[in-house]
Amino acid sequence: MTTPPSENLLRRLARVNPTTAFLIALALLLAGLFLPGIIGAALLFVLGAGLAALTFTTWPVQSPGVRAIRVTLLVLLFAAVVAKVI
Repeated sequence: MTTPPSENLLRRLARVNPTTAFLIALALLLAGLFLPGIIGAALLFVLGAGLAALTFTTWPVQSPGVRAIRVTLLVLLFAAVVAKVI
């Protein structure tokens, strides 16, 4: 029996070192905030898209409070993307 590709991806993500994931996300966030214009906006958009995909994937197992915080942070991140483009 084969496992769906999404399940394989989730298993691989579960093995990622949390410290490494945090440092990569932090580096993308800082680079996106400090790099000018469209380059910074693109990095922030990539980070936001990845976090949105992760939020969507884990949505069923999160409590309503965690869901609200994640959606709020995503909205703020994409607002930063729009502000960088303008």
